[in-house]
Amino acid sequence: MQFCFNIEFCINFVAQSTFIMNQKHQEDLSHIRSMMERSSRFISLSGLSGVFAGFAALLGGGYIYFRLKMLGVDYSSTADRVYNSNIIVEFFIVALMVLLFALAFGAFFTIRKSKKNNLPIWTSATKNVLINLLIPLSVGAFFCGSLYLHQLFVYIAPATLLFYGLALVNAEKYTFSDIKYLGYLELILGVVSLFYLGKGLLFWIVGFGFLHVLYGLIMYKKYK
Repeated sequence: MQFCFNIEFCINFVAQSTFIMNQKHQEDLSHIRSMMERSSRFISLSGLSGVFAGFAALLGGGYIYFRLKMLGVDYSSTADRVYNSNIIVEFFIVALMVLLFALAFGAFFTIRKSKKNNLPIWTSATKNVLINLLIPLSVGAFFCGSLYLHQLFVYIAPATLLFYGLALVNAEKYTFSDIKYLGYLELILGVVSLFYLGKGLLFWIVGFGFLHVLYGLIMYKKYK
């Protein structure tokens, strides 16, 4: 009887020890996985960056829309429109200001989140994200410049959406994987806008404005 009791005790002891060791092993693996993710992915990206970038795009798009109304252009009509070079340059300046504000907000909230979580800002993951973003964006910038020189203005808004979507999908592997979904939506919007030439401003407002705000709010709630 005593012998059986000792065997049962040993079995229970071994089982409990094995369970504890497995649990410790799983915790170690989770910790290692977390460290690897931190080192290989840029995780300081804040959802608030997307929200404020979206608001900047909405303000810029709204300004252009009402500026056209002041010039007597009814953007809701289906009539073909011809813009002079001065108004195109003005639109370009507005778009550039939107981009600068978006970058400023992105830098501010990224630095704030990094300091809050005691994470380094400039890492190999940061460089990988920037490189994978800048390659499609740089090509897109030259492509849009050629469209401007050849006065193919109606293709500029679809092109910006398409190249931006490609940049997001390309950078996804070095940051939050959720960013690829925003990239897919931008690509879809860009493709659809190619079939509604002359309505590029509306697609631009939706893509860079509303989608950014929605994406930013989702990301902020998920990763805050």
